[in-house]
Amino acid sequence: MSEATRKTKSNSDESTATQTPKASVATDIAAAIPAVEAKQVHKAFGDLHVLKGIDLTVEPGTVTVILGPSGSGKSTFLRLINQLETITGGEIDVDGEMIGYKKLPNGELQTLNDKEIARQRAKLGMVFQKFNLFPHMTALENVMEAPVHVLHMPKAEARKLAIKELERVGLGERLDYYPAQLSGGQQQRVAIARALAMKPEIMLFDEPTSALDPELVGEVLNVMRSLANDGMTMIVVTHEIGFAKEVADQIVFMDGGVVVERGTPDIIDHPKEERFQDFLQHVL
Repeated sequence: MSEATRKTKSNSDESTATQTPKASVATDIAAAIPAVEAKQVHKAFGDLHVLKGIDLTVEPGTVTVILGPSGSGKSTFLRLINQLETITGGEIDVDGEMIGYKKLPNGELQTLNDKEIARQRAKLGMVFQKFNLFPHMTALENVMEAPVHVLHMPKAEARKLAIKELERVGLGERLDYYPAQLSGGQQQRVAIARALAMKPEIMLFDEPTSALDPELVGEVLNVMRSLANDGMTMIVVTHEIGFAKEVADQIVFMDGGVVVERGTPDIIDHPKEERFQDFLQHVL
């Protein structure tokens, strides 16, 4: 219960009725809505059952790190949140809104059209293992592309935004460089700037450092630390255990398409489940 609500209740009990300001009530309600909530999420590709009932809540302004061996369903889960894959069963809500479907008055679910899906995706930014930059475009042009062609932003405005985001990831002096002229870490930072240029509320990272040489990992993790410090809601699939312990508010360990263990970063030092213990022995 918020402080404003407690005061209202106390005053009401003393028959000196005062009302909680509407803005305070709205803030309390907004704070109570998870950024992402997965409810018994299943995903199958034919006979292959990849996700087997995932329940997960991500609060606004927090960092959730998902750990697990290859094939555990981590990346598939991120792709479902961003609607790059279609959910087989269960439900995923983003900011309290079911993604991919809407519930009709008779209780049936109707698939959203492309425009509605695009509106939902606009809340999400996603960074992949591979950078997926346009090789014929400079760093600046890569970051400008989506604001101009998706958000229909004037080019001058998009240019200013792109420069701001590239400076944010430490590439203000590489605006006119093509991807082939950039290191892997620099390319991944361009990809992060590209996602940020769409002004997402939530950032999804799918093993963003796995394709990088070891000496380049740190520069990407530093950008992600900065985003976390700025209060960006983030879901990160990674094997960087040190980063997870330092930045995460919530650690989730997945294996075999289920959540095996979850908790604060302390669970890395004190895992309860044998499968998680075994995983950590191999990665630490």
